[in-house]
Amino acid sequence: MSEGGRAFAPAKVNLFLHVSAPAPDGFHPLSSWMVFADLGDRVTLAPADRLELVVGGPFGAELAGEDPQQNLVWRAVQALMGAVRRPLPPFRLGLEKHLPVAAGLGGGSSDAGAALRLIRRELGLALDDAALEALAAGLGSDGPACLWGRPAIGEGRGDRLRPAPRLAPVDAVLANPRTPCPTGAIYRAYDAAGAPGSAEAPPLPEALDGAPELAAVLSLTRNDLEPPARALVPEVADVLDVLAGEPECLFARMTGSGATCFALCGSDIEAAALADRVAALRPGWWVRPCRLGGPWED
Repeated sequence: MSEGGRAFAPAKVNLFLHVSAPAPDGFHPLSSWMVFADLGDRVTLAPADRLELVVGGPFGAELAGEDPQQNLVWRAVQALMGAVRRPLPPFRLGLEKHLPVAAGLGGGSSDAGAALRLIRRELGLALDDAALEALAAGLGSDGPACLWGRPAIGEGRGDRLRPAPRLAPVDAVLANPRTPCPTGAIYRAYDAAGAPGSAEAPPLPEALDGAPELAAVLSLTRNDLEPPARALVPEVADVLDVLAGEPECLFARMTGSGATCFALCGSDIEAAALADRVAALRPGWWVRPCRLGGPWED
């Protein structure tokens, strides 16, 4: 083992999310264009006397007292040890939480993916990419996408991936009202509305040239979970209304099942200005300028 290393766990953003009625197994078939932000959590590894996970960072306290078996990073470690079928040298994993918890940003899956990449690299494990992807898939539907942090179109449960349109990094703002937006309740409200959409992905060009063109394409798509989230969590509607009402915003939408929303901007200067103004308008929110694309370097 080396003296230690680190890996980046980027925030996942669903540019669109088309959801159909639940299948007999209870899962909702979907299609989604997933991209990744240049901000996120950090996972570190260092030699230790025993295997342990230490959580810190601005949002680390929200995971305090959590059952380790519910933490996707810890589950990733256990799955990896089961796959190699031999004892591993003890190490300490550090998880620096910079993303809000349960915010629709794929944070847990991205943290787990970063842990899998980091442990394989630092311990020199003989696991190929396919084996690592299988472990990530066992942790959740968006595990394979979050393992590598590459833009992709996810279909089925979100785990069947195909290439996304080529897109240079786009400037954006992420905003979260720091209000819980429970995924289960959002899906139940979606089902209760009785008007499921189609899980098919729309026709997409091979490449897009910048934020204005991306905004135009996304205007023809949906996040089917946004209407129930607006109804159940009024703060989501407030975030979207505030973002859309500002001059720098080219397009605003909720990501995942909420409550984080994104706004596309034409430049980094405009994204910074929008983030500063929204943070001043709603000082209790989590607001960050970023670039959307990926993959980003560890």
